[in-house]
Amino acid sequence: MSKINVQNIEIGYQVVDDQDYICLTDMAKQKDGRIEIIIQNWMRNRMTIEFLGLWEKINNSNFNHIEFDVFRSKAGLNSFYLTPTQWMEKTNAIGIITKKGRYGGTYAHRDIAFEFASWLSPEFKLYLIKEFDRLKSEEQKQLGWDIKRNLAKINYRIHTDAIKKNLIPEKLNSKQINIVYANEADVLNMALFGMTAKQWRDNNPDKEGNIGHLTNYRKEFNIKSVMLTDYGYFVSAQGNCRFASFKRQQVSFFNIDCSEFESKGTKWKTHAYKYWWQGTLNEALDDEFEIKSDGSFLVFRTYLSKQDSLGRRHL
Repeated sequence: MSKINVQNIEIGYQVVDDQDYICLTDMAKQKDGRIEIIIQNWMRNRMTIEFLGLWEKINNSNFNHIEFDVFRSKAGLNSFYLTPTQWMEKTNAIGIITKKGRYGGTYAHRDIAFEFASWLSPEFKLYLIKEFDRLKSEEQKQLGWDIKRNLAKINYRIHTDAIKKNLIPEKLNSKQINIVYANEADVLNMALFGMTAKQWRDNNPDKEGNIGHLTNYRKEFNIKSVMLTDYGYFVSAQGNCRFASFKRQQVSFFNIDCSEFESKGTKWKTHAYKYWWQGTLNEALDDEFEIKSDGSFLVFRTYLSKQDSLGRRHL
């Protein structure tokens, strides 16, 4: 159960069947006197009964109209009184409910609770509505954050699991699998090279090992370089190109500056990916595939097909 503070009164509320119910027992503390008597005095009022009946007619198909008419006919008489339990049991009402136990008390749907607040004090009603709206707004913000956070977690899990399952599962030990990757680039580095970029630099201080240099070499020096790894090789390309391949070869594409990118001869459709990992884990359908693009990109091709149990290398 959650609580809100209205004019220094702690008021609980609960969600019942996806509807907000506010504690009338707590709200009644705004007035002096016995709480149950305060609620009964409000319920015996003819205007209150008319409002409660109308709310039930709109929202409750099982509302007992006959019993409601009995209560309405007695409303206003000095001898008449009405408790929440009587109202619920006689009319099958759902707008007011009672709960026992630690968080027990009389609760009412927010529509009805606001009406009760108005009877207590118009000022109290306005503060209640303002505080309740503030709380719901915070809940929505938190919900939005949780959704984004959970989607990010799911997206990250799909990403890393896909690499481990489809690219080089046998090469990643349990310690590597459990690494919390710092960013997308290091996910690829771990999968393709078995180490992060920092680990590569620390282990090879005298070597160039950045795949991003492939594009620079091609553009600045017209060098068609190839970077070899234990599992496959990278090449840099631009525009419309054809690449030799073989059936079920694992292929990954990394967009550098393309706004248009389309492949033919691969298992899955491609586009101008925003993030590097999005183009991973594709598959060649035959001995050649084609790329149509308007910019630079990198292609990674594995030595082995997806299920080449003989360990043959194709290069």
